[in-house]
Amino acid sequence: MAAHPLRKAVAPHVDALGLYARVRAESEALAAPLSDADATVQSMPDASPAKWHLAHTTWFFETMALKPNVPEYRVFDETYNFLFNSYYESVGDRQPRPRRGMITRPSLDEILAYRAHVDAAMEQLIDSGLQRPLADLIELGLHHEQQHQELLLTDILHLFAQNPLKPAYRDPAPLPVVETPRETAYVPFDGGIIEIGHGGEGFAYDCEGPRHQTLIRPFRLADRCVTNAEWLEFMADGGYRDPLLWLSDGWAQILEHRWAAPLYWEERDGEWGSMTLRGFQPIDPNAPVAHVSYFEADAFASWAGKRLPTEAEWEHASLTIDMDGVFADGGAGRLRPAPAKAGTGLRQMFGDVWEWTQSPFTPYPGFRAAEGAVGEYNGKFMCGQFVLRGGSCATPTGHVRPTYRNFFQPDKRWQFSGLRLAEDA
Repeated sequence: MAAHPLRKAVAPHVDALGLYARVRAESEALAAPLSDADATVQSMPDASPAKWHLAHTTWFFETMALKPNVPEYRVFDETYNFLFNSYYESVGDRQPRPRRGMITRPSLDEILAYRAHVDAAMEQLIDSGLQRPLADLIELGLHHEQQHQELLLTDILHLFAQNPLKPAYRDPAPLPVVETPRETAYVPFDGGIIEIGHGGEGFAYDCEGPRHQTLIRPFRLADRCVTNAEWLEFMADGGYRDPLLWLSDGWAQILEHRWAAPLYWEERDGEWGSMTLRGFQPIDPNAPVAHVSYFEADAFASWAGKRLPTEAEWEHASLTIDMDGVFADGGAGRLRPAPAKAGTGLRQMFGDVWEWTQSPFTPYPGFRAAEGAVGEYNGKFMCGQFVLRGGSCATPTGHVRPTYRNFFQPDKRWQFSGLRLAEDA
């Protein structure tokens, strides 16, 4: 996920210490149900062990905030710089990402001790009073940790899905299924020259700006996300078997990996179910489809005679609504997408599922990467990826905004990624 240094600081933050303590505690609460084995195993190269997420976010504060700013700080363990660096070439060598699951030691308890050591020093640093740019960096670190909170959940889901017992991360009691379908309506928007991108107060990642003008043509946007029931129709109509619906690289994925349904879907006795963070559950027909790649989203849109929105269209439309949706710590801790609420107008724009757009992740006009290590965050990934908008049921509440740009390669499926259709007006 995207991340970066702030342009504007909140220093001195009114409750920087409280915010720091809350975010750090939330990460440990997410890891609390896990055994040491759960937190160590890596299920695929794209995922990371929960233990690594807990350590890497701590390494960020130790490396970026404490070591340069607190001369008397005592590094917890010098070897951790190699173990828990992610991709900061300017900071040093690191454990290869596909082999993070080989880090059986330090143990989970030792990682928690590492967190406590860094937290004690960080609390002293924050309590001493912060000035820019250090306050900027710490706020960045907290948003970075929230990104890893979401990744921790999606990586645990992928790990547990490999277990034939299909264990539940949270209460496995089946959630109620909404039986009444909601028809799709399309909300019209005028074309013209609009402004997108972050340009106001508050936190934003560098890739969200600069704010700039762009041209959009009149369009209509679906009032809700594509549902599981609609995806089942796509499957029944041979959607995964028709090469004319697919981009060439997407069809290559079909042939290589034999995709025939979204990730985690499984048919048992003629009924479709899915692995979730609550264990294996029946498909909710009216909830948004999740765990589909950009290739699948694009193929579905072609089958439906529609298209995916551009990120400019999505952002322009999202400015008219509240950021109200199913997030990780909202919706009673649901951790699954929910059916759209009754009503008119745009729904589910925030939370539930990240929504693929047709826009490649490229720099906005005037973008410049920051200097130093934190400048390695976004700019070097602006190639071969597509933008998703809106957040998901695994995203922390308050972490997203209309300008937020998430991004993944077009074949990735393990995130809570879905879609919303658009059409030309």
